[in-house]
Amino acid sequence: MADEDTQTEPTEESPKKGGKMLPIIVAAIMVVEAVVVFGAVKLLGGGASSADAAQIEGGEQAAEEAPSEIELVKGSFQNMQTGRVWEWRVEIYIRVRQKNLEEVTRIQERDAATIKEGIAMIFRRAHDRHLREPGLETITRQISAYLTEIFGVDPDGIPRFERVIIPECKGFPADG
Repeated sequence: MADEDTQTEPTEESPKKGGKMLPIIVAAIMVVEAVVVFGAVKLLGGGASSADAAQIEGGEQAAEEAPSEIELVKGSFQNMQTGRVWEWRVEIYIRVRQKNLEEVTRIQERDAATIKEGIAMIFRRAHDRHLREPGLETITRQISAYLTEIFGVDPDGIPRFERVIIPECKGFPADG
């Protein structure tokens, strides 16, 4: 029976020792794992340095190709194609690449009245259905063609502006 008593005592104490040691072992493993992960991230270059950003190839070319939007015209234009006088409140912007921005701005300042007159003529001659298109595709194409004549093309043979943007085009009857 003495053998039986000695066998029961250690089995009762073993769970107590293992129960106290298990959280300590798990915590130690988690600390070691955190240190290893942190060290691996630091070693493998987890943080970007300023030298990495400076060494991007083609950075200058990308900056020249970056788009910029400039306001071309903001105003009201009349249209009498329906037999009634309609006034169209319009905002027109153009998207220009940075390398052409200076030249486009120079031409815009020089020919501001000519540009506004040409766009006014497009609106005066436009059919009512073109002015009411959801995407204003016809008007946008006509203005793009006109502005290509005004601004011309860059030395690469590409038009100096990328696209015409018309965020506002609202019509109101002006005669009543």
